[in-house]
Amino acid sequence: MQILKPGILSLISAILLIMSAGCGYQVGSIMHPQVKTIAIAPLKNETIEAMATQFMRQALAEQFDIDRSLSVKQIEEADCVMYGRILEVKTTSIGFDSKNNEQTYQPAEWGLKIRFEFTVIVPGRSKPLINTREVEGVATYQVTTDNDIARRRGVQQACRDAAQKAVVYTVEAW
Repeated sequence: MQILKPGILSLISAILLIMSAGCGYQVGSIMHPQVKTIAIAPLKNETIEAMATQFMRQALAEQFDIDRSLSVKQIEEADCVMYGRILEVKTTSIGFDSKNNEQTYQPAEWGLKIRFEFTVIVPGRSKPLINTREVEGVATYQVTTDNDIARRRGVQQACRDAAQKAVVYTVEAW
């Protein structure tokens, strides 16, 4: 019988120690066990930004799909419903400088911020499952040829950022 090398023996001992420690960590979803599905109600837009609610609903559905803790269903079939509203869409120029060697130009990079407020309600209950929270999505975008298309993509990116935070606050609120 061959004697195991001390390094291998130490490695096996460390693995067994870690496995038997029972530290209480859990892998997987920490969502409430009775809530399996969510619906995204039509969102309110309190800004003048066109298409913001469509971008936000799409981003929320995508983020819930990526997270896989809750599946998105129609309102009639869901265990809970997310209600939300877009409070602000703000665009700022980044590194603005109006002149460069006597040539006037516009800034080509912009920052965009979206404030989104949401709550999650179980139909038939008076108390919300997730109290009203506010998240902020940010993005930067560059203007190459068409400012409108570049800004629209910036809004989509900021909605995705805000939706990612909203989903995390929803599924990890326990």
